[in-house]
Amino acid sequence: MERLHWVQHRCRSLLAGDSGRGWYSAPDGLPSKSSPDAHCSPHRVSGKRRTVSAQHGPHQHEHEAVSKSYKGNAIRTTKYRLLTFIPMNLFEQFHRAANLYFLFLALLNWVPVVEAFQKEITMIPLLVVLTVIAIKDALEDYRRYLFDKKVNNNVARVFCGKQKAYIDQCWKDVRVGDFVRLSCNEIIPADMLLLYSSDPRGVCYIETANLDGETNLKQRQVVPDLPLQGAEFTPETFHSRIECENPNNDLSRFRGYMEHSSGVRVGLHNSNLLLRSCTIRNTETVVGIVVYAGHETKAMMNNSGPRYKRSQLEKRLNTDVLWCVVLLIVMCLISAVGHGLWLKNLKDPIFVVDGETAPALAGFYVFWTMIIVLQVLIPISLYVSIEIVKLGQIYFIHNDLALYNEQLDSRIQCRALNITEDLGQIQYLFSDKTGTLTENKMVFRRCSIYGVEYPHEENARRLEVYEAEKDKAAGRSVTLKSGCSGKSLSCRSLSCNRSSVSLHTLTAESEDEEDQLSNPSNQPRTSAFSSRMAKEVVPDPELLRKLNWLCSPMLPLNEGSSGSPSSRELTYITDFFLALAICNSVVVSSPSQPRHVVPEARTPLKSLEEIKLMFQRFSFSPFSALSTLSPPQIKGSPRSFTSRLFTRGKAGSFTFSPSPSSTTADTGSDPGQESSLETSTLRPKLDSSAGGEGGNAGQMEDADAEDDSKDIQTNPDGSRQDVDVDSESDCDDDLLYEAESPDEAALVHAARAYRCTLRGRSAEGLLVDLPGIGSLAVQLLHILPFDSNRKRMSVVVRHPLTGQVVVYTKGADSVIMDLAETPKGAEQAQDIYNHIREQTQKHLDSYAREGLRTLCIAKKVLEEEEYEVWLKRQLVAESSIENREELLLESAQRLETNLTLLGTTGIVDRLQEEVPETIEALQRAGIKVWVLTGDKQETAINIAYACKLLRPNDQLLTANCGSKDACAALLEELKLEVQRGADSVTELAAAETHGESSPAGSVESFVLVIDGQTLDWALQEELKSDFLDLSRRCKAVICCRSTPLQKSQVVRLIRDQLGVMTLAVGDGANDVSMIQMADVGIGISGQEGMQAVMSSDFAISRFKHLSKLLLVHGHWCYSRLANMVLYFIYKNVMYVNLLFWYQFFCGFSGSVMTNSWVLIFFNLLFTSVPPLIYGVLDRDTPAHTLMEFPELYQAAQTSKVYVPYMFWITVLDAFYQSLVCFFVPYFALAGSDVGVLSFGSPINASALLIILLHQVLESHTLTWIHILVLVLSGAFYFGFVLVFSVLCVSCSPPTNPLGVETLQMSQPLFYIICTVTVVTALLPRVLFRALHSTLRRSAALRLAQMDKADAEQYHKRMQRWNLSHSRVHRVPVCADNPSLEPSSASVVS
Repeated sequence: MERLHWVQHRCRSLLAGDSGRGWYSAPDGLPSKSSPDAHCSPHRVSGKRRTVSAQHGPHQHEHEAVSKSYKGNAIRTTKYRLLTFIPMNLFEQFHRAANLYFLFLALLNWVPVVEAFQKEITMIPLLVVLTVIAIKDALEDYRRYLFDKKVNNNVARVFCGKQKAYIDQCWKDVRVGDFVRLSCNEIIPADMLLLYSSDPRGVCYIETANLDGETNLKQRQVVPDLPLQGAEFTPETFHSRIECENPNNDLSRFRGYMEHSSGVRVGLHNSNLLLRSCTIRNTETVVGIVVYAGHETKAMMNNSGPRYKRSQLEKRLNTDVLWCVVLLIVMCLISAVGHGLWLKNLKDPIFVVDGETAPALAGFYVFWTMIIVLQVLIPISLYVSIEIVKLGQIYFIHNDLALYNEQLDSRIQCRALNITEDLGQIQYLFSDKTGTLTENKMVFRRCSIYGVEYPHEENARRLEVYEAEKDKAAGRSVTLKSGCSGKSLSCRSLSCNRSSVSLHTLTAESEDEEDQLSNPSNQPRTSAFSSRMAKEVVPDPELLRKLNWLCSPMLPLNEGSSGSPSSRELTYITDFFLALAICNSVVVSSPSQPRHVVPEARTPLKSLEEIKLMFQRFSFSPFSALSTLSPPQIKGSPRSFTSRLFTRGKAGSFTFSPSPSSTTADTGSDPGQESSLETSTLRPKLDSSAGGEGGNAGQMEDADAEDDSKDIQTNPDGSRQDVDVDSESDCDDDLLYEAESPDEAALVHAARAYRCTLRGRSAEGLLVDLPGIGSLAVQLLHILPFDSNRKRMSVVVRHPLTGQVVVYTKGADSVIMDLAETPKGAEQAQDIYNHIREQTQKHLDSYAREGLRTLCIAKKVLEEEEYEVWLKRQLVAESSIENREELLLESAQRLETNLTLLGTTGIVDRLQEEVPETIEALQRAGIKVWVLTGDKQETAINIAYACKLLRPNDQLLTANCGSKDACAALLEELKLEVQRGADSVTELAAAETHGESSPAGSVESFVLVIDGQTLDWALQEELKSDFLDLSRRCKAVICCRSTPLQKSQVVRLIRDQLGVMTLAVGDGANDVSMIQMADVGIGISGQEGMQAVMSSDFAISRFKHLSKLLLVHGHWCYSRLANMVLYFIYKNVMYVNLLFWYQFFCGFSGSVMTNSWVLIFFNLLFTSVPPLIYGVLDRDTPAHTLMEFPELYQAAQTSKVYVPYMFWITVLDAFYQSLVCFFVPYFALAGSDVGVLSFGSPINASALLIILLHQVLESHTLTWIHILVLVLSGAFYFGFVLVFSVLCVSCSPPTNPLGVETLQMSQPLFYIICTVTVVTALLPRVLFRALHSTLRRSAALRLAQMDKADAEQYHKRMQRWNLSHSRVHRVPVCADNPSLEPSSASVVS
């Protein structure tokens, strides 16, 4: 049969045309060399895969020939080597336009006919820039070198063929084909195929925190069907050859096969691969063979550095730099034309002039000379300054205590270094819900089984008490714990020194933490998603009582009643909790079980005789030769009993025929009790199957109560616990569950609360405690993991009691309800099942309205023949290499049909703290908040109300369509409705302007809620514009049941079509595409690993940090950088114009009135540091004001600092100041005998003072750092020119500055000129600022006054209300206004 299925598969591949690229690996045990394509297949896919064989063995020659092209395991993340640093760094730096510009000017100055300064001087700016950047690059590269050296010199145990033993080798010496032996807590040095594990079941556990941030353990499996499996692995006996795909960066995929010497091929998958940088946990020894090494490992191929994006401000700056280039060319052209005309009109010069050069040619030469003289006009150094300023801004953001999470000891991560100012321009925010707005700490709240809802009221009260405790403890400081992490088991060394606050223990369990700190020796181990709130589930009394029937000696069931409603409900309940316990990938551990294995099944809670007696109460066939719990061969075993109790959910199970022989004496109750029990179960509401009628019911309850008093005791929390279980409660407390998702952990803890406890897990089986029965080994046949396409997870097991093959499935209600079967057969059975579905659907809707996350639980019993047919197809899918995922998906979908619905669970996912306040602040700041979630519509709406995204007076627009045409019609209808709403708002506004007051809260906002299917149609080209038009008019949009692709499509639509600045925030892998699509992506380091963080520009730990990040730091960063850019442009234009005005008095010859050293150093040294301090430390508005008035964020956007007209205003201001700075000294010194340098001395001094004081006027903050830098800049200039004037004799030819500055600074006229120049230049700006502040108050001042006016208006309104309602026996309303005195006429009787 296997060979037949293989032939069918190959035929399908050939017909599909995929045979040329498809890989096939025959099912286990089928020699692939006997297949017709065994020899030609490798040739067809050559180039797509690699061959790996052991270094020592029969494939040694093949290994030597092939492995030459494989990389070694040494890694190098450095850019440079010692010898190549200078040439490579220069080559890289000259890729920048700024440095090429400087280089061009330096080379141009070496041309004699256009030379402006000394050749060495023009080299200074270039050398300074190159040196600073080279030092920065060298330091960064040296840090990378030290890290690489540390990693490469780590030691691993590698098998040596010559010594026939494992020896210590550095990681850098490991090669593909080496056998590596690792112990617990060791880091994996390369991507290895797992060949041996000390675990007898061939299982290994790894922690991938270094790779993706997830601290829960992942299970890996030894390659199946290895020779000598289970014995100590000896590399000499390994003669197999490995064919696998070429290196790639997909962490979740690995394809290949291992060909044994016998020719048998075994498929290799991701579960067999140990990835580099992961850590071995809870496994004493593993051995693997290296398949990828060094930079070919998946970890290194995913190792991307900081993200680089171009900010909007930088794009605007590029445009302005081009305008500066235009200005430079215009000024140089004017000089060139002016020089040519001057030469042409020059008659009988009194000084030496080159008369041989034609005026036109001389003008051409002057053009290039002026390019050198006016080089500072192009603010190329601004780009370097912006980089430095952004690093300073990031430093302060990184060290903001308000963005620090004490519990995680984590602060904000700035991964994109150059878009800080974009944080101040956000207009649309797209947020995930689960884990972003909520905690993603799932806690079991309530459930519905068999159509009966169990409210778990005590559990709800427990959660309320926990919330109160948490709020009370919130004010207390949380000290971070440090020490050996609780995640390790007994084999983890105490020297690992990991923080015990893992990424997933976000909740501040204050009391627990204090206990742990005070007694570290007794500190319990922590595990992912296992907070106290999640574990301490209080059972529902009614559901617990029904479960106790299984172990109660008074259970009133007669023979043949297995199909009756009461036994059927018991079947549903037991299967429900069994599914909760085993339908997951949870890893179980405890200090006594370091390897998470399935321990030996303990003696059942009741003896075999008690079980036999209990089963006899159900009146099943008598037991014979009962020697073990579950072998199907034993007649009368528990399987024979439960084969009738746990029947298939089809027509045969819904039989209501009366029992032919009732053994009333054995059951301990009369038949009336049984019939009364059944009748109560069939009531339409199905509210309880235990409440009988009349005296019989009372007798039964009394009997139950009497039995409960014997076997059950009450816990302090109100839940009841079996006495027999209490003896093992200590062992239960030691169990730790490592779950991959918080949903799984919540459900396993809930099952455990009902004594259905998962105790151990291996690759082949599970150990589960069932109430009243004890520990049972469950054979695990298959796991069909959750994926976003199926939206469900299934396990295929052999039932521990019936021996049948059973599929347990849990998943989203939208898919499980569709997959649930409609039973055929007895009409009564159909009625009951349909009623169960109806009730369950009602409970699902109720849970969603409460904001609970819902999961449906279902099962399916397979016949052996049906299972065998499916198994063969599954083996074909598992052993395929190409298209494996598609085949596995098809196989899983084929199995998960005709399910029997068992029930549903409601899991509460609490909002993070301060989420409502944060969203309210963001909306007040003018940011539109969209929620894109995969949850149900009702759940999303409930959460939207809870986080104040939806207000009571908001109008909800719901878009749920069944077709594209309906979607188009609905969008048009909703647009008209929104338009009518907008018109009514306009009328209200007009009424208010005429003095008519409208009632508060009457203005409606629209919120659009759209489901995934409708969104899919709305995003299509034909409907895109309608959806865009509708959504932009809405206050908020909630997209439900949306896929990761839809999330990114929505972000791209808004970003591109509206041209707005977008921000996306999420915490999981499903948010990565959305985060990468937005202008600014923010990842939350939450419960779902680090995929979102690694793809983001900024990473925060809580949603509430967004308000401070955007409203304060975003506002500051944009304001600082925008003002700094404008100041830089002003500074350069102002100083360059001084040189330009001088050309009108020197024949446009390119001469300057200052020495070239001062000219070069003026922008490079004297005025370079103040703008940097200004860009890092300036604060236009205090932080508390920005947080108190979020409207300031929007005000800063509407009155943008850096817009095109501001550039031209700045240039005009610089022109004015340069005119004043040049012509005031010119007219003051006109007619005197001062030289060129003496004329330039007051101009330079005045320009420096004007530029520095201009910054003082522009600064909103003046600290001692600002003042110190300004004073030092001025002192540096005057000190330099004085020393230069004293010492320089021939250092600035052809001029001689000796004694010029000392003479000028000794004359009062110098200081008078400087004072008049500075005052005249800055006076208009001071007057403009004063006038502007008077006529147009700042937004902060306006908001503060509005707030005060609102308070006064409220005060007056309440006074009027009190006067109008002032009567005897009434108290005036003054609770909100303490200053409002009660009326003296008011008397309280």
